[in-house]
Amino acid sequence: MSVLDTRNIEKLASEIGENVYIDVAKWHLYLAEAHLHTQLAEQLYPLLNQGDFTENEVQQVLQKVYVNLGGGKQTTSLVNLIPNSGIQELVRILKDFQEEL
Repeated sequence: MSVLDTRNIEKLASEIGENVYIDVAKWHLYLAEAHLHTQLAEQLYPLLNQGDFTENEVQQVLQKVYVNLGGGKQTTSLVNLIPNSGIQELVRILKDFQEEL
């Protein structure tokens, strides 16, 4: 991975971390606070290089990112924790970011 890719992933991670949250009992935990933004940016970054992508492809990536709950007693996929509006916001962030590349 190039230095430019690393910088872009860090920038994307920051944007995701500040704008996308998981919702637990109407409590919003932004992905930066949950320390999930960098991992997610690394997983999503290849979509930006492939050209056009869909919300479904973004959801497939979210499906593969697991979050420990209750100190690891349970795990769930990140797609289950982000509300639909948050997924749409994530897609918007990715499309905007892709235009800047």
